[in-house]
Amino acid sequence: MTVPVVGVLADTHVPDRASALPPQVLEVFRAAQVEAILHAGDVIHPRVLRALEDVAPTWAVRGNRDVYFLRQLPTRLEMTFDHVHVGLIHGHGSLGQYLSDKWEHWRRGVPFARFERRALDAFPQADVVIFGHTHYPLCRWVGTRLLCNPGSPVRPIFPHLPPTVALLHIEGKRVWGEIVPLK
Repeated sequence: MTVPVVGVLADTHVPDRASALPPQVLEVFRAAQVEAILHAGDVIHPRVLRALEDVAPTWAVRGNRDVYFLRQLPTRLEMTFDHVHVGLIHGHGSLGQYLSDKWEHWRRGVPFARFERRALDAFPQADVVIFGHTHYPLCRWVGTRLLCNPGSPVRPIFPHLPPTVALLHIEGKRVWGEIVPLK
């Protein structure tokens, strides 16, 4: 499958943090002419996925907040776009890991390195690993693999950060990520 641009988002939290998916998300994805959309969990309500499907085929994984309406979502997905192997996970881990992370967050702050390592370890063969949960946007190389967290398009939990989504640009085996702040 040849997909030159993939839209990426996570942590939409509709309706608990926002009443609806911000229209800027759809505007960014349409302007980029994405041919697929990946949602890294904490969708909360199925209407978010329906709105995204109006733009492009959409795949999503279950986040820690997707317990009522979207329990049927997988916890992880692997797919290949062109020649690029992509792993998609929310990143909160098991209940024990989630509680341990909460304790660490309370004691020392958000354990970002722990979330990044967990996501990378979940997909040892992937060229690109996408995760959410932290609401902290990043696209960076870890060795030969691209690690991407699109942040959150709604009211980020870090007040100094804007709402964001990400775009993956894929050309053959070459891939790069772009964090897109929403206006």
